[in-house]
Amino acid sequence: MKKLVIFIGILAALFVGFILFIQNVNVNRLGADSYFVKITTDGKEIGDITDTGEKWTRYEYQLEAVNEKGETKPLEFTSQNPLHHDAYLEVFVKGENEVTSYQEVQQAELPDRVKKELK
Repeated sequence: MKKLVIFIGILAALFVGFILFIQNVNVNRLGADSYFVKITTDGKEIGDITDTGEKWTRYEYQLEAVNEKGETKPLEFTSQNPLHHDAYLEVFVKGENEVTSYQEVQQAELPDRVKKELK
């Protein structure tokens, strides 16, 4: 009986740990390469209406991205809201060019090589 209680306690602790991990870690960033972009253009507005009549709008951006090594590649990604001009984003890329997530960063946070490329 004592072993069963210990086993259930361990399972509960693992379950709670897993839930906390999922809530606090963006799994779209795991295993992704980090690139940086500067928003220099307005996003192309893309809109549609769902089967239920709900209207949605997204904004598509096609920008040149730079990684910490100074390597560049063209990336395409979308946002639910228009992004601010001259904002810097860290984009997370899986595979060739699949952007899975992004976050805004300050210019001071950019690696030196990236700062040179994104002037």
